[in-house]
Amino acid sequence: ATREDRNAGSGRCLADFFAQGVRPGQTESGRDCWVINSPIVGYLDAELPEAAIATLRESITCHRVEDVKSALHLARTIAQQPSPKPWGVPQSFPEAIVESPLKPGRRYGHRLEGRTIAETWVKLIHRIRRTGTLRNTQHDSQWQELINLMAIVTDEPPEFYFPDPNYLPVSRDFVADYVGQIQDDAVSKDGVKYTYGQRLRSWFGVDQIQQVIQQLSDNPDSARAVMSLWDAQQDGQANGSPPCLNHIWTRIVDGELSLTATFRSNDMFGAWVANAMGLRALQQHLREKLEVQAGLNLDLGPLITISESAHIYDDCWENADTLIEQQYPKLLKNRSFADPSGSFTILISGRTGEIVVEHLTPGSGEPVGCYVGKTAKRLYQTIAADCPVLETEHALYLGTELQKAEISLKLELEYQQDKPLSQRIGV
Repeated sequence: ATREDRNAGSGRCLADFFAQGVRPGQTESGRDCWVINSPIVGYLDAELPEAAIATLRESITCHRVEDVKSALHLARTIAQQPSPKPWGVPQSFPEAIVESPLKPGRRYGHRLEGRTIAETWVKLIHRIRRTGTLRNTQHDSQWQELINLMAIVTDEPPEFYFPDPNYLPVSRDFVADYVGQIQDDAVSKDGVKYTYGQRLRSWFGVDQIQQVIQQLSDNPDSARAVMSLWDAQQDGQANGSPPCLNHIWTRIVDGELSLTATFRSNDMFGAWVANAMGLRALQQHLREKLEVQAGLNLDLGPLITISESAHIYDDCWENADTLIEQQYPKLLKNRSFADPSGSFTILISGRTGEIVVEHLTPGSGEPVGCYVGKTAKRLYQTIAADCPVLETEHALYLGTELQKAEISLKLELEYQQDKPLSQRIGV
């Protein structure tokens, strides 16, 4: 087996197919299939008859070899034996046409960024519906989930942005009421055991919002401006109703006030927008109070939410897909191509006959690195190692340009970044 085969486990899975067979099951995207009985995940199309699979397994003899020398010896030995009789006739089976919207991806640790809450929400719904894991809930239903999903909202205006027509699951009136539930020590309503505002203002015998204001007024560089909503005395009980929002942390960096909120469980379709707007209002409240109390003239920095279980319930899947179909293409058309990792200029040196890649900082364009080589593969491997957080589309673009540069170098074509391959040099 090649190194790639060993890494993927394909040889082991193939051997297990002949030795252990298959069983009915489903793929990770929910399609019916035959699952190979192996610790390495492998599937066969459900359209293949079980009898045909069994005939194949019974008719093939497998030999295990450990090295190339043994494999060559076995091949010569088999070649010297009489040819076996055919064990069957060629058969054709219908080929499944697979177009699953569910794509493979990381289960843990995701990061998305948007200018507004509305833009970020569409991206969140798209990511969960495309790569989220399908799970059963404790309420006889299903949800689609990603674990530890970070959302960063950079430029939500103070009055909040509502698209026209409004495709968000909340209205301005709802948000105005919800903001009070987060900031105020509100009286409980019928059927409501507590509000986030009660947990923040009085639940633990201290006004945590005022405490944070005082903490940052006394020490703007403090990393202790924390608010906690989890009550260890009662929230761990099986029959309790613990808060989904557990932890809020605020920080002042370079004249910006950021706010980070952690949710243990987050209904991303039905609740995240209201959560984000309520938290953004709290962030604005803190900034205003710090200006009055401490004379701090702060910009409103990013709002960050970390949803440890970020999920969409199955009764919202149809609406979520409609949202993606109608709004996600618009985001792609208006997306920013800026990469916080910077940019790269590519040229071919006439003096050395090598590809030269210069790494520049975003904005000012200050050179911070230079890479030189003759092959795209060697260059992109080095750049990827040095710049592990390149934006996906930027990395794909860079690979395309490096390959163009390599072709130009080999065929003596004129290379210009972002331009089609041109005629030979000197022609």
